[in-house]
Amino acid sequence: MSSLLDILYKKVDDQTSDLSYARPKIGISSNKKEGMSCIADPYFQAVVMAGGAPFLIPVTTDISVLAMIADNLDGLILSGGGDIYPGYLGEEPIPELGETDSYRDEYDFMLLKLAFNRQLPIFGICRGHQVLNVAFGGTLYQDIYAQFLKDALKHSQEEARDIATHAVRLTDIPSRLRMALNNPEDLNLPVNSFHHQAVKDPAPEFIVTATSPDGLNEAMEHPEYPIFSVQWHPEPMAVAGNEMMLDLFRYHVNQASVFAKAKKLHSRIATIDSHTDTPAVFESFDLGRKEGGKVNLPLMDEGLLDAVFMVAYLPQGERDDISLRNATGYAVERLLRVHEQAKKYPYRMEVARTPDDLRRLRKDGKKSVFLSVENGYAIGKELENLRKFRDLGVSYITLCHNGNNDICDSATGNAEWGGLSPFGIEVVAEMNRLGLMIDISHAAESTFYDVLKYSTKPIIASHSSSRALCNHRRNLDDDQIRALALRDGVVQICLYKRFINNDAEKASLTDAIRHLCHIIDIAGIDHVGIGSDFDGDGELIGCRAANELIQITMRLIAEGFDEESISKIWGGNLMRVMREVQRVNDSLLDRY
Repeated sequence: MSSLLDILYKKVDDQTSDLSYARPKIGISSNKKEGMSCIADPYFQAVVMAGGAPFLIPVTTDISVLAMIADNLDGLILSGGGDIYPGYLGEEPIPELGETDSYRDEYDFMLLKLAFNRQLPIFGICRGHQVLNVAFGGTLYQDIYAQFLKDALKHSQEEARDIATHAVRLTDIPSRLRMALNNPEDLNLPVNSFHHQAVKDPAPEFIVTATSPDGLNEAMEHPEYPIFSVQWHPEPMAVAGNEMMLDLFRYHVNQASVFAKAKKLHSRIATIDSHTDTPAVFESFDLGRKEGGKVNLPLMDEGLLDAVFMVAYLPQGERDDISLRNATGYAVERLLRVHEQAKKYPYRMEVARTPDDLRRLRKDGKKSVFLSVENGYAIGKELENLRKFRDLGVSYITLCHNGNNDICDSATGNAEWGGLSPFGIEVVAEMNRLGLMIDISHAAESTFYDVLKYSTKPIIASHSSSRALCNHRRNLDDDQIRALALRDGVVQICLYKRFINNDAEKASLTDAIRHLCHIIDIAGIDHVGIGSDFDGDGELIGCRAANELIQITMRLIAEGFDEESISKIWGGNLMRVMREVQRVNDSLLDRY
């Protein structure tokens, strides 16, 4: 006769032998009661019913512990609980304020910050709705009836939590909430609420997606990040069989599944940002710390980003001999500062020069920093400077910036040379010979076509976007994109708002994905990549720093791109061009 333990173990073995479906790991924030970290059963039951694997996160303010937990999650649910202490809003408490717990507040805000740093999908419930709002800059009513409306709807219900006690009205706009609920025709949604604090002013960029009959905020979300929240308690209704409430958990679990796929993908492929201006902020910035910049080693770790190209950027200046020498010296000094950072963090990064370096460094668990020069002004009028930059590790040179130089005409300014200058033609030939990639971002259209004419190697646009979608002179039109693709080059989508949306203040990650897809449509998957322009004013709503670049992978997965295509976008195409450009005759170089 089998023992109960034998039967139980067989049940476990039978289940674990067929793990065809990997559940995303959903962390749930805890309450702290009587020395215990705990949560009501319906929270984790709803996650299980929705297809996720719930993990209860203990209430602790040990950042290293919370960070390790966040590293291993695919999604986060911020649960309900007591009131938030108004000091987090810079306010004094009013008499009607309920029970607060400063330790729980600290824990929740730390946990949310760590989750957002890693770009986890986040679902806020009741108190979690309010925590999200405060964390992102919104305000609260400490007490609805004292500060909002004395005759407001009763929001602290006495019925069982699985019984609907009032209705909220969904906002009649496209939203994550309506998508999660399968876009119901009836915008009135029966819910159960239990709270007396509430959202007052929604956080900047967040949109209201549901309100109660008295006008109180009942749901909100970010239009770009995978973050949404509700004021009511959907979990007991979901467990009791309410399919619409369970759909909220299904939506969150699905988002977490996409994030889990993105993380796994980043572990298998090389991810490269082809243009950052980070050396420009080294005066007050350390690559090993989060201090002032949008690209550093901690942010790259959080975003699972393998490599960046850091440029020695020079604005266009005077072209007399002294100014040109100073420009060369400045570029050299910026490049040497990057080498200093590599010496400071030898176990975390190296200056990479080739695709093989990138492969080796990924295997060793290090970040790769490629070097480049933005503005051929740094070359001056001396071809010898090209060899100097190459020997310092430079991989590409952007021929110009905003203004003509001695090499070529810029997209900004009047035509001086009609494209490349005679010296510029020599520069192109010498860059081909030395194995330096030629970057035509910032170049005039005439320069672009001249470079295609004279270069024997593929060229790149390290940070440019589509003029068809955003009519900016810095972008490439469709004919240029096709011409570059025919020569096996690559266009790296720039995340600078003025190149992404004609209304720059509305420029978003969604717009950038549209640019990327447009270029793929007209040029093919082999000719596109990502060049953020971070630390050079590059940022969009939904993608503001190196740690947020994994959002692009999530969008590409959601768009249906396969691993091979995403790998090409995230650096495979650029490395193909680099490998071809660096295929030079070494014996000729030795006779330089």
